[in-house]
Amino acid sequence: MKIAINIPAQELELYDDAKNTIRKYQVSTAAKGAGEMIDSFCTPRGRHIIRAKIGSGLPENAVLVGRRPTGEIFAPEMGIQFPDRDWILTRILWLSGCEHGFNRLGKVDTMKRYIYIHGTPDSVQLGVPGSHGCIRMRNNDMVELFDLVSVGTAVEINE
Repeated sequence: MKIAINIPAQELELYDDAKNTIRKYQVSTAAKGAGEMIDSFCTPRGRHIIRAKIGSGLPENAVLVGRRPTGEIFAPEMGIQFPDRDWILTRILWLSGCEHGFNRLGKVDTMKRYIYIHGTPDSVQLGVPGSHGCIRMRNNDMVELFDLVSVGTAVEINE
């Protein structure tokens, strides 16, 4: 398996080992574009792997803070109450860069930047950049992808 994220198309494709597309999802990457620097709020490019899978068995719309479930289930009222919050819902695929000096270690470390593929509220528009660096997905798509991939799955993010 391999995941390819196309920033201009705002799409995530999942490929099998024979390089056949088995799933394609609409996503939202960073509103500030592509980039690797810490505190840039950009989506990092290049080769990555899934370093950790977090949230197995949680219900859709489960709220995660600091990679831990809060026990809350997101509802639209929460979005109104906290309009500027970057909601991380349902599942997390935590990414780790594979290219030393580009997206791994130092001031460009994807994992230390807490870059995830994660679920987002249904009200969040996908297909356009809008995240703070992560890759946002519909919750039902996130559950499906989470169940199809494993720790160590390759992830390529291209601009």
